Amino acid sequence: MAQHIERPLSPHLSTYRLTLTMAMSVVHRGTGMVLYAGTLLLVWWLLATASGPAAYATFQGFIGSWFGRLVLFGYTFALVHHLLGGVRHLIWDLGYGFGPTEREWLTRAALIGSVSLTIVLWIIAFAAGGLR
Repeated sequence: MAQHIERPLSPHLSTYRLTLTMAMSVVHRGTGMVLYAGTLLLVWWLLATASGPAAYATFQGFIGSWFGRLVLFGYTFALVHHLLGGVRHLIWDLGYGFGPTEREWLTRAALIGSVSLTIVLWIIAFAAGGLR
């Protein structure tokens, strides 16, 4: 005869107080999805490059528009944020940064770093003439 085993139920999300670490976990998953979608942009660029001047001009027309730049900026932020979130998880995998103070510091550093590095990368790109 099978015996019914009482298993603990996970508390509902409304039980927990939302922390920055929890929010950044969700953002990390979101940036991963954005990177998948952004890969289509990379494929379009490669196909346009291989297809000739007319196809490349079409791609350049899109990427040079305000919407294309916004998409590219978002992709850059997703790439940098996902990278720094991965570094944060690597630190945790090594067994460091689990204390409340360290955990919050790593989370804030990843968030501030991703915004800052994205802006710095775009400033460098404009200064080098790559985004004119």
